[in-house]
Amino acid sequence: MRPYLTRADEGEAVWFLGSLMTTKAGGAQTGGRLTVVEFLNPPGFAPPLHRHLVEDELFYVLSGGAEFHCDGERFTAGPGDFVLLPAGLPHTFVVDAAEPLRALQITTPSGFEDFASAVGEPALARVLPAPPVIDPAALGHAAALHSIELLGPPPLV
Repeated sequence: MRPYLTRADEGEAVWFLGSLMTTKAGGAQTGGRLTVVEFLNPPGFAPPLHRHLVEDELFYVLSGGAEFHCDGERFTAGPGDFVLLPAGLPHTFVVDAAEPLRALQITTPSGFEDFASAVGEPALARVLPAPPVIDPAALGHAAALHSIELLGPPPLV
């Protein structure tokens, strides 16, 4: 591994489940230790209830806000807040309706970027995409290949 710099407008950008995901550091850069991505999620966005069998998932909120649900607990997070979602615990989140959520998502070990690339598509611009049509069977298959279990629909928004 070597030191490197990823500038604000750099990193592999992917449209993933209606969000913009930009990989700042992945397994190739960290020796498989972690992945760091910058997410821009639209207002009201919520991923399906799921759990990572291998990775811990952490969020550092840069702007906007969300309510995180994990293993029966709820955390409301805003700018400067940090949320830890340990491996194996069911979780999801709901982005506030007022504005997009911009957050750093860290997963350890790395690999989340491979799941997002398998499900998403290269972003044509660094903006939120149009709302996608999601194929639940394809999403479930890709999740299973990347040690993620889909447990239920997103929470009601």
